Amino acid sequence: VHAKAMRSAFPTLTFPNHYTLVTGLYPDHHGIVNNRIVDPLSGKRFVYSDKTLTADPAWWGGTPIWVSAERQGKHAGTMFWPGSDVAIEGVRPSQWVPFDKTIASNDRVDRAITWLDLPAEQRPAFMTLYFEAVDHAGHDFGPDSAELNAALKEVDTALARLLDGLKRRDIDANLVIVSDHGMTAAGEDKISVLDRIVDMQKINLIGTGVVAGLAAKPGNEAEVEKALLGAHDHMRCWHKSELPARLHYGPNPRIPPIFCVADDGWQISTQQYLDSPKHHFSKGEHGYDNDDPKMQALFVAHGPAFKRGLLVPEFDNVNVYPLLVHILGIRPAPNDGDFAVTQGMLR
Repeated sequence: VHAKAMRSAFPTLTFPNHYTLVTGLYPDHHGIVNNRIVDPLSGKRFVYSDKTLTADPAWWGGTPIWVSAERQGKHAGTMFWPGSDVAIEGVRPSQWVPFDKTIASNDRVDRAITWLDLPAEQRPAFMTLYFEAVDHAGHDFGPDSAELNAALKEVDTALARLLDGLKRRDIDANLVIVSDHGMTAAGEDKISVLDRIVDMQKINLIGTGVVAGLAAKPGNEAEVEKALLGAHDHMRCWHKSELPARLHYGPNPRIPPIFCVADDGWQISTQQYLDSPKHHFSKGEHGYDNDDPKMQALFVAHGPAFKRGLLVPEFDNVNVYPLLVHILGIRPAPNDGDFAVTQGMLR
């Protein structure tokens, strides 16, 4: 089975979408609302690349599929997945590995495959594999680059290695192959500078990039909102309470009061960052409106549970979770997905 496209959750960023895929919850509901977050109640910061910050279970709402599996008598193994190295609700997968970008794609497959050689009573019934090579090549060289094509070949080779390992063990597994988001061309020539729109002394800036979040300093709310809310040359800003309902995004307290989204290919920054000798802007980006066709994600499913040769219409990625729990034969945790969306894929 493959989909014409899969719609990523908004914002179309890595950590929010990885966690949506395994919880069936929109980011607004599971709490990983961005790759970088400031909790307004505790003042704590979440930065996706800092394990000392992401290890706090308080950030991770909802119940990921590996937690439900472990609680219901099945084992899980995660060869990298955001959240899988955290004791969410006090539970980790039976087999898990801390993220290490130096481990090559083929080596990740080999490590995961060894878990299938465990005795039956220890063997994982659910496993994840994660490859970031395509994403990194897209950021560093752009989505239409030769380097990205090479990364695609690398991941394709790793998937072939996985299939071979399963075949040699006579395991007819159900495979669900997804991406977390798409990618569009970007660069230093497409930067919206906040200083040219609002007085930076009157705001607390939470984050910039493809999306930007900020709050007016006390007493400056009316002035800041007048300057920012609405459409600008290459971005649009909303009060969080007025974000389009189709985004399923806004009520969570971790989302800043004013939220801005850049147009396709553009990024939001500050003059201070532009003046910094260390400033850097990727040649490929994501995080944009999830209605943007360039943000669409991949969905391919194959195995004994699935029909053959079926093309399905675009669907939201929250619906992957109820499909997985059905195949795994476990009770789902509360989620935003609808099994009816994917049920027709099954034999």
